[in-house]
Amino acid sequence: MKKIISVLVVLIVVAACSSSDDNNPGSGNNPDNFNRQSMLNNWADNIIIPVFEDLNGKLQNLVDAKDVFVAVPNASNLNTLRTSWLNAYKVWQYAEMFNIGNAEAINYYSQMNIYPASVTEIEANITSGTYNLAHPNNQDAVGFPAVDYLLYGVANSDMEIVAVYTTNTNAENYKVYLSDLVDQMKNLTQSVLNDWTTVYRGQFINSTANTATSSTNKLTNDFIFYYEKGLRANKIGIPAGIFSTDPLSDKVEAFYNSNVSKVLALEALNAVQDFFNGKAYNSSSIDNSFKDYLQYLNTMKNGEDLDVLINNQFNLARTKIQDLNTSFTQQINTDNSKMTEAYDELQKAVILLKVDMVQAMNISVDYVDADGD
Repeated sequence: MKKIISVLVVLIVVAACSSSDDNNPGSGNNPDNFNRQSMLNNWADNIIIPVFEDLNGKLQNLVDAKDVFVAVPNASNLNTLRTSWLNAYKVWQYAEMFNIGNAEAINYYSQMNIYPASVTEIEANITSGTYNLAHPNNQDAVGFPAVDYLLYGVANSDMEIVAVYTTNTNAENYKVYLSDLVDQMKNLTQSVLNDWTTVYRGQFINSTANTATSSTNKLTNDFIFYYEKGLRANKIGIPAGIFSTDPLSDKVEAFYNSNVSKVLALEALNAVQDFFNGKAYNSSSIDNSFKDYLQYLNTMKNGEDLDVLINNQFNLARTKIQDLNTSFTQQINTDNSKMTEAYDELQKAVILLKVDMVQAMNISVDYVDADGD
C-alpha cells in the first residue's frame, strides 16, 4: 500500500506541473521571473566546480599515498593511505548529487560508490588478474567501497592486512588491483572536472528555461533523488531494514572501516543543506539557490515559510543522526530503533522537497519512487 501511495503522489505532482507551458518559467497561475541564471551561476562557480576541484585534489593525494604503499607496504604507509581515502570519501559526499553532464554520461556515480562492495567479485578479479573495471558487472567491485575492503577487510588485523600485500602468494595482484581502482577513481573525476571547466559550464548556466531537460529542472531532480535515495535510503533506510523484513547491518556505507558511516552521513546531510541554501563550498558565502527561489515565490505551507520548514527538518534529522553510534553497524545491532528514528526525520523532508518545493517551482519529478516507502 505504501508503494502505491508514493507512486500516486509522484503522478499528482507531474500532473500539476504539466498543466502549464514548459517553455516559459513565468507561465501558469504564479508568474515566475526568478533569475534562474544567477542561481545556475552560483551552483556552477561557487559549489559544483569547487567540489570537483577539491575531490580531484583529494584523489590525487590518494593516488600518491597508494603509490607509496604499493612500493613499500607497511603499517605506517597503510595508515597514511587510509587517511587519504577517508578525506576523499568525505568530499565525495558533496559531489555525488551532481549526476549531470559528463558525470551522467559516463555513469560516474555507479563507478564510485555502489555499496556494499562484492567481496566475491573483487577477489575473483584479483585472482584472475584480468578485468574491465568500467564494466557494469564490476560496479560493486570498484570505487570507495572496494578500496574500503582492500584497506580494512582483507584480513583481521593491520599486520595481517600488510601481509596480504607482502607475503601472500597473490600479493602482487592485490597491489595491482588496489592501484587500478584508485587510478580509475582519479581519472573519472578528472574527466568530470575537465568537462565542467571547458565545455559544460557554459551550457549549464545558459539553460534557463523551464523544461524537462533544462539545468534547473534536471539538477533539482538529481538533488531530490540523491537526498531520497543516496542519503535517506542507502545510508540509513536500507541498513536499518526499512525496506526489508530484517535489518541489514552489512549494507552500511564504509562497512569494513566500520567507524565512519556516521561521519559520512553527516557530511552528506551538510552537503544537501548547504546546496539548498546556496552556500559556497568551503566558504561562508551564500547566493541564490532553492531557498531564495522559494522566498521569491513566497511559498508557504500551513502558514509557515517552506524554506524555513525544510531547513528546520534538515536540522531535526541531523540531531537524530548525531545521536547514533559512530558505527552504524554497531548501532543497528544494539539499538536499531535509533536508526529508524533518524530515517523518519529524513523522510519528513522528502515530502517538503518532492511535493511542495517542486510544485512551487513548477518542476516535474522525472523519476518514480519504487522503494516501498
